[in-house]
Amino acid sequence: MNLSNLKPAKGSRKDRKRVGRGPGSGLGKTSGRGSKGQLSGSGYSRKRDFEGGQMPLVRRVPKRGFTNIFRIEYTVVNLDSLARIGKKEIELKDLVASGLIKRETERVKVLGRGEIASAKTIHAHKFSESALKKIEEKGGKAVTIG
Repeated sequence: MNLSNLKPAKGSRKDRKRVGRGPGSGLGKTSGRGSKGQLSGSGYSRKRDFEGGQMPLVRRVPKRGFTNIFRIEYTVVNLDSLARIGKKEIELKDLVASGLIKRETERVKVLGRGEIASAKTIHAHKFSESALKKIEEKGGKAVTIG
């Protein structure tokens, strides 16, 4: 075996469709587009939501509600998952390292589900009242970022 007799696997390569090359090709004359009508012309391109002239679904369905573009989203972290991190001081980089958040630029809110065993200093953007209470009961500190 050498480079001169390498071939792709049988059926893995297919010739491109050459339209408009005479009646013998099977794709001559109308080039596989049928005859007449809107779709047969050369300049036709169908819009993504086009439904043959019927009112598109996106326009038929009623719109409701409001999306606030200035909304600030927080990634939620609970105390029970923070308890598994074996450090006295927990910062955002520690949350990333433990896989609780994806990146350090995320805003984090600590919620009060579960307990922490010892006093910890936790850095986050927001804390729920129950989380604050539980952290301070154990002699820890909740440091609010920014």
